[in-house]
Amino acid sequence: MNTTAEKTKFPVGFYFCSLTFTFERAAYYASKWLIYNFLIYSIATGGLGVSKGEAAVMQSYLVAFTYLAPFILGGVADRWIGARYLIPLGMVLMGAGYYVGSIATSSSMMWATIILVSIGTGFFKGNLMAVTGELFDNQRQLDSAYSVQYSFINVGSLIGTTAVGVLVSFTFMRNGIQGFSQAFLIAALICLVGAIWFVISWRFLGDAGRLPFSKTKKKTAAADEEQEKKPLTTTEKKRVFAIILVSLFSIIFWLFWYMSYLSVYDYMSEFVNLNVGKVVVQTSWFDSLNALTCIVLGPILAALWLKLSKRPQGDMSLFRKTGIGLLLLGASFLLLIGAELTRGVGASSDHKASLLWIIVFGIMLSAGEMFFSPLGNSFVSKFAPKRILSIMMGVWTGATFVAGFSYGHLYAFVLQFDMMIVYTVIPAIAIASALLLFIFDKKLSRLVVEDEE
Repeated sequence: MNTTAEKTKFPVGFYFCSLTFTFERAAYYASKWLIYNFLIYSIATGGLGVSKGEAAVMQSYLVAFTYLAPFILGGVADRWIGARYLIPLGMVLMGAGYYVGSIATSSSMMWATIILVSIGTGFFKGNLMAVTGELFDNQRQLDSAYSVQYSFINVGSLIGTTAVGVLVSFTFMRNGIQGFSQAFLIAALICLVGAIWFVISWRFLGDAGRLPFSKTKKKTAAADEEQEKKPLTTTEKKRVFAIILVSLFSIIFWLFWYMSYLSVYDYMSEFVNLNVGKVVVQTSWFDSLNALTCIVLGPILAALWLKLSKRPQGDMSLFRKTGIGLLLLGASFLLLIGAELTRGVGASSDHKASLLWIIVFGIMLSAGEMFFSPLGNSFVSKFAPKRILSIMMGVWTGATFVAGFSYGHLYAFVLQFDMMIVYTVIPAIAIASALLLFIFDKKLSRLVVEDEE
């Protein structure tokens, strides 16, 4: 690559990988909303009649295990099978899970859905991120590329979350029975189409993901074969430590991020004026707002990271960007306090807050996500030792397992406290975490910057 234009051009395979994410996320985010609502709706209206507390925990387990599975199954692509072959297998398994959801008549069948989707995600998510990273020779492009890919991800989220409420409550609703079954079936079909699409993309991926990641270097030079047998170097150990450290901060971020959705769903339905003219805003559209914001911010932030990377001093460190994400997360929760103040603290549900508070809350929450999530993927791709690349991708996503496993239980716990106290403590923790990252940014950055030099 000799020109600036060539340096900023992404390979064709990148767009195939990104659109594969679009298919999968459309099915996942639609089904994430479906599972919760299918469980809590009464049997007479097509649901299972499970309590909200139980439904929240089951939904949180879906989130949790779809992040734990890549950590457990990441070693398959590292040692035995090329990632490109596991990705469509994962999508087929997810499709099978959603099909089980379409015929579910009990909570045990929904657990089967959660298990199949989790295993499928384990073969899919970390491997597709790793294959994306393998497509780039210029490592400076990765922050930009992953930000663009995050927009593709959120196109899927936007389609899934916007359509699902309409499909369930209007398109497939018959005689008061909600169309949960049909919506789950559509999610299954989307996964199958995505699997076929990715297989078509193999011709554009070159050698990316064709061999297990531990064998990639062996193919390029004989000296690398000996290197594969050696333990991690001091440089590699420091980089692994940096990845683990950032992943620990991601637990704080995602714990509150996921809990915010349950908070907003409950607060919106009871204390916010959801009427916009003749349209009644659906709670699933809060997810759509998140997706739309990420789609808009993706290219903007991608251009910003690329521009900053060309400065003499280079880009901002991931630790500083993570701090900004935590600051935005903390500030977003303060907006719920603002909404409560405007309608009267503790007032009855007859007194409604403006929907604008929720809109600004969603935009700020999503902006924090954009500083945090896609750049972590880039960080791992840049600095993880090649022979454990999928496992380190799994560490990044696996940290979210802890948050996903906990947020349902934490939400049930904080319901016993006054909302104003809860939504003061949460931003305080997030902002304090951000300040720690700002204060120790230079020391933390040396874990990777000095080694890179």
